[in-house]
Amino acid sequence: MSSSPGRDRLVASLKRPRSRGQVTAAVLLAVVGFASVVQVQAQERNDDYEGMREEDLVQLLNSLSSASQRAENEIAELEQTRSSLRSDTDSRQAVLKQARERAAVLGILAGTLPAVGQGIVVTVKDPQGNVGIDQMLNGVEELRNAGAEAIEINNTVRVVASTALEDGDGGIIVDDVQLSPPYTLEVIGDPDTMAPALNIYGGFVADVEDPRIGGTVTIAQTSNVEIATLAELPEPEYAEPVEPE
Repeated sequence: MSSSPGRDRLVASLKRPRSRGQVTAAVLLAVVGFASVVQVQAQERNDDYEGMREEDLVQLLNSLSSASQRAENEIAELEQTRSSLRSDTDSRQAVLKQARERAAVLGILAGTLPAVGQGIVVTVKDPQGNVGIDQMLNGVEELRNAGAEAIEINNTVRVVASTALEDGDGGIIVDDVQLSPPYTLEVIGDPDTMAPALNIYGGFVADVEDPRIGGTVTIAQTSNVEIATLAELPEPEYAEPVEPE
């Protein structure tokens, strides 16, 4: 079957190299064609409303407005719920943070958590073996009155409110643990307050270094005291916590 002359010319023109002007013309024709299709589709959509009555159009517009208002109300409620949830979450996190901080403070003071901070290191030498619980208890009380927050003796015993001291054979017994001199007290607190407190007239240093006792005391202030020993607290036998109202 032979092809028509017009078709042959069209095929030949497509096979020939195209100039820039021909390419531009082709692009313009494509754009015009696309615009025509869009216009026809838009016209068809507009035709859907041409046959409707004015009352129907008003009702349709009111329905769309109501739907839009409902959507905006729902969005506002969701945003309010989100803000409330964020506020509740922030409040819970703040309460938990405060509770953790409070528990940490109580743990340090009760001796159930390790502690680190500035303070002093007190070294008590007792060559004659005369330093006993009278002197050591005096020193612990003076440190507590001066604001000591954590005390450890010989890297072995954590001194807390319930700590008991006894005279032992060749040393002292602290919470049923036998300790021998020299005694090293690591104390966390304000060094500028605790060091003078031990040196007051008639106080701990004077008592230990009394000729009748024959001991010596060395106090070193430091910016880094580490206390790792933990105290084992007994369970209360009679006392119970009061539930908050």
